[in-house]
Amino acid sequence: MGSCKNKFKKIRFILTLLTLSISTFFSAETICASEPVKIGLNRPETGPYIRIGLDQERAATLAAEEINASGGLLSRPIEIIMRDSRSRPGISKTNVIDLIENQNVSMIFGGASSGVAIKVGEICQEKGTVFMATVTAANETTGIKGHRHTFRACYNAWMGAKALGKYLQQNFSGKRFFYVVADYSWGRSAETSIRKFSNTEDRNKHKSAYTVFPGATDSQFRNKIKLAETRQADVLVLAHFGNDMTRAVRLATELGLKKKMQIVVPILELSMCETAGPEAMEGIIGTSDWNWRVPHNFNYARGIKFVEKFRSRYGRYPCWGAATAYTALWEYCNAVRRAQSLKPKNVIKSLEGHSFTLLKDKQKWRSFDHQNVQTVYLVRCKNSNEVKGSYGQQDYFDNIDHFSGAEVVRTEKEWQQIRLRADMPNRLEKLLGE
Repeated sequence: MGSCKNKFKKIRFILTLLTLSISTFFSAETICASEPVKIGLNRPETGPYIRIGLDQERAATLAAEEINASGGLLSRPIEIIMRDSRSRPGISKTNVIDLIENQNVSMIFGGASSGVAIKVGEICQEKGTVFMATVTAANETTGIKGHRHTFRACYNAWMGAKALGKYLQQNFSGKRFFYVVADYSWGRSAETSIRKFSNTEDRNKHKSAYTVFPGATDSQFRNKIKLAETRQADVLVLAHFGNDMTRAVRLATELGLKKKMQIVVPILELSMCETAGPEAMEGIIGTSDWNWRVPHNFNYARGIKFVEKFRSRYGRYPCWGAATAYTALWEYCNAVRRAQSLKPKNVIKSLEGHSFTLLKDKQKWRSFDHQNVQTVYLVRCKNSNEVKGSYGQQDYFDNIDHFSGAEVVRTEKEWQQIRLRADMPNRLEKLLGE
């Protein structure tokens, strides 16, 4: 009798396994056969931010593979449709209209320029499409130019400057600053914010020089940077990003200014440091909301897994753009899954106020402005010999301090005051039916 029971149990177990296998097979077949959910990635394939764009593409590919392996979106696979922004707002406008109207994408993400992000945000608001901005640090993106359909995955100039300002006041209080600034939305945001939090708002004492963006020549950079020496500055702030930052830092190094003053770069990012090189970057101070050292330094398991998977696939460590693109795509997909809907208003509601943990510690999509509130790190670039001895010569960063997002982000009252001063409503647009 016991023998029969055991046989029945074995048969039942085998049938269960067969049922599960068939179910899994047909489920996978259904996902593969389903019409894909198209998502648009507007990133720079050419232009001054090309390396950041390439890493966004790589990270988006990894995330899409993982999302499809975990069941896709509402039993449909996702497909990434890519366009080259060239870091130009006009080209990005054309790209995004095409992606929405002709490719029928459900979401737009990417970017490496605040000018691009602001323009894409405008178009996505008009078209009613969710936009997950990746690399855009101008305060305006979720400030006076913020929209209900736009969410920013990275920190902003205010948050970075508040963290950096603490260090600058502790170490350079009363010293003379000189600012060389890229003349566009992010450059001016960075300058204004750093001045505020480093107590250097007196423009007669702490002078500025502006470079055109894009298109400044080496000669123009050199002439502006030399003014810091003429003014006998103790601190030189280079508010530049991408290839412009690397050129500015190299020229400052060639001119011997690093021996005379502390050089500060608002955002320190791997691909830019690689372009400038270990000698040029040595000793420079800045901020980051993520670099590949963060998960290793603070033991963030998912972040470590991402870093190692990226390195294994592409033979290099991921840069900031990679982390923001990976986060933006996963967070959009998780919001769709929570909402069980691709309708933008349902996805937006699912994102607003949502907290999550992915590649670092806890982050939150703030409800009233859609700014991602997250930890900010104070970073110093390592000794050149240490960088040269590291894997791929890519170990640039010492994370020397960190600040919670709540410590450094604008309050709701501050945000509303800035909006009102710009003659903007003190809340984002209403969704249909609100």
